[in-house]
Amino acid sequence: MNGFGELVKTLGPTRLAAMGAVAAILVGVFAFIMLRISTPQMTPLYTDLTFEDSSAIVSQLESLAVLHELRNDGSTILVPEEEVFRTRMRLAEQGLPLGGSVGYEIFDKADTLGTTSFVQNINHTRALEGELARTIRSIGRIKAARVHLVIPERKLFQRDFQPPTASIVLNVRGSLDPGQIRAIQHIVATAVEGLQPNFVSIVDETGRLLASGAGEEGEGFIASSLQERAQSMEARLRSQVEEIVNSVVGVGRSRVRVAMELDHNRITETQETFDPDGQVVRSTQTREENSSTIGRAGAVTAGTQLPETGQQTGEDANRNISNQAEEIVNFEISKSTKTEVVEAGGVRRVSVAVLVDGIYVPDANGDLVYEPRSAEELERIALLVRSAVGFDKGRGDTVEVVNLRFAQAPNSVLAEVEPGLFEFTRSDLMRFVELGVLFLIAVLLTLFAVRPLVKRILTAEEAPVPALAGPEGAAAEQALLADGGAGATGETPAVETDEAGDPRIAWLEEAQAQGAVQVATIAKVGDLIEEYPHEAVSIIRSWMNEAA
Repeated sequence: MNGFGELVKTLGPTRLAAMGAVAAILVGVFAFIMLRISTPQMTPLYTDLTFEDSSAIVSQLESLAVLHELRNDGSTILVPEEEVFRTRMRLAEQGLPLGGSVGYEIFDKADTLGTTSFVQNINHTRALEGELARTIRSIGRIKAARVHLVIPERKLFQRDFQPPTASIVLNVRGSLDPGQIRAIQHIVATAVEGLQPNFVSIVDETGRLLASGAGEEGEGFIASSLQERAQSMEARLRSQVEEIVNSVVGVGRSRVRVAMELDHNRITETQETFDPDGQVVRSTQTREENSSTIGRAGAVTAGTQLPETGQQTGEDANRNISNQAEEIVNFEISKSTKTEVVEAGGVRRVSVAVLVDGIYVPDANGDLVYEPRSAEELERIALLVRSAVGFDKGRGDTVEVVNLRFAQAPNSVLAEVEPGLFEFTRSDLMRFVELGVLFLIAVLLTLFAVRPLVKRILTAEEAPVPALAGPEGAAAEQALLADGGAGATGETPAVETDEAGDPRIAWLEEAQAQGAVQVATIAKVGDLIEEYPHEAVSIIRSWMNEAA
């Protein structure tokens, strides 16, 4: 303890304060590094939340004692990475997040006792709108959705029934293709009884009409459907051609483009054909007629009473008998009726363009040298492409295979790195970078800030000797320094031997001479102190400060 006290007195208050500051800085820096390393990695639990969902989720996290952070004005909640899935499952038990809409859970919280049918219908519509909005938000590129349903009430003795309609407002990232828009229409239509997809209107956040919902599928709808079909067929053919060409020229050494032209006309054709040679008896009608007349003399008959025959009497009466036969035969000519409907979307023409790179052969120096492909090889590739796309020369299909040099040579293509034993995610890499930066800061701070400061504290500084005032003071200082330096050299005097060769006598003589010089020097210094007392006090004070 005495030694420690002496060390403290020797260092002085200035150096002790500097050492305390250095220690405080070191403790603060390393404490920050340790806290930063030990702090759990925070990852988003949910993003793009509404204020209602954020408040409900935060209250649940506080009750579960889960560490969390709020960012982006409360729309993003972060939790430790190892607690993400467990926290989501716990929140799912509570039905969170709601997504800013109310679903079928409205019937779990409401008291149905005494509720009117009107309120029940309103709650059912709200629940259906909320569930549809949640389903639509699960589709990619859709940030938020609002659904409004108009379901007319069915009345008794009503003949005309008005179909239900729906309107949807979407907040999307980027833009939606026609296929996604129709998918949303069909999702809503199949969830509502009696709703047709063409009665669903869709608008984005900018007010742009994506689907009119007018109830009629116009030419625009049909054209978009055909365009989507053409794109799908082109993508399928392109993948098939690329697969077969890449197996010949190498992966990344070919470019394939397919253009398909579809027929947008819908044709309905009806034909009736009659065959005159193919006659078939359809029906036969036969008619026979017999007629006879017999007269008697002297007899009174109905015929004798007529004026024309009244004068014929006796045996002069005529006897007439007639027979008539008639046959009608109806023949049916064979007839065939054919109705053919050709829907829109038929393939009218296919055009395929294939660009292949040449061959790279190493030369004597090992460098790759470009060589074009032969015409025979290009023709074989074209033959494979024609077979793959179903080439039809009659409808005007074209297939072109061209060999050109690519701007990027094969040796400059980045090879795909196979995943090794340790696979790190992007968050892991960012964590490693953060730790590396903190370690580098600690090392630089230790080398360039702490180390020089500690060295300066522990190393004694040489205080300059103040100059005495006046010419006499300067002379006195020079005399003091010169005499003091001569006496304080501490060098061992040279040992000389006498004539007899005894070294002790020479050493004693030298010591006596040095003692006389020191006595003279001390007397001279005393005289100077008496003549210049103030300057002497200043020099002694400077020596004391230097010792402290």
